Amino acid sequence: MAINLQKGQSVDLTKGNPGLSKILVGLGWDPVQSKGGGLFGSLFGGGGGQNVDCDASVLMLGENEKIRNNSDVIYFGNLKSNDGSVQHTGDNITGDGDGDDEQILIDLNRVPSQIQKLVFVVNIYDSLKRKQHFGMIQNAFIRIVNSATNQELIHFNLTDDYSGKTCLVAGEIYRHGGDWKFAAIGTGTTAPGLADVVRSYS
Repeated sequence: MAINLQKGQSVDLTKGNPGLSKILVGLGWDPVQSKGGGLFGSLFGGGGGQNVDCDASVLMLGENEKIRNNSDVIYFGNLKSNDGSVQHTGDNITGDGDGDDEQILIDLNRVPSQIQKLVFVVNIYDSLKRKQHFGMIQNAFIRIVNSATNQELIHFNLTDDYSGKTCLVAGEIYRHGGDWKFAAIGTGTTAPGLADVVRSYS
């Protein structure tokens, strides 16, 4: 039975699951269904009806919650960390359909000791040019699955109104003593692209 979290809550990930190392982090979303160019077309400044290309990324943070170098940013252009502990399974450009839209595989035991936190970010590709924002997305979630048993351990639905926001920090996995914990963040920002998010952690 998965633990359903609310924004701001955190929970032990490995302490209550002895031997847990390999996990799947799934992120999902659906486009808001607009009916022609009416209300949604005017609200979204012409963006309604287009596919919203959301991209999930992982920022591997070291001391002082800073990114050490660009290879510690895992996204569609850099699918695997140098140490092999974090692997993105690939880009999904529409968000249509049920279940996870993008998935990240993590081996917690292989994460280098100097990495203190993994931050899971979703941003809209080319958001300014396309005039798109997260008010055009619904049913967003992040979940954690035990890869060995396929059991969902944690689920967090992002239910805030993210209109005008172009980037979401969905959640974080962080070290707590000798264990790992998960925090449900759910914070929206107006960072126009992943590079801008990375700069804020540099």
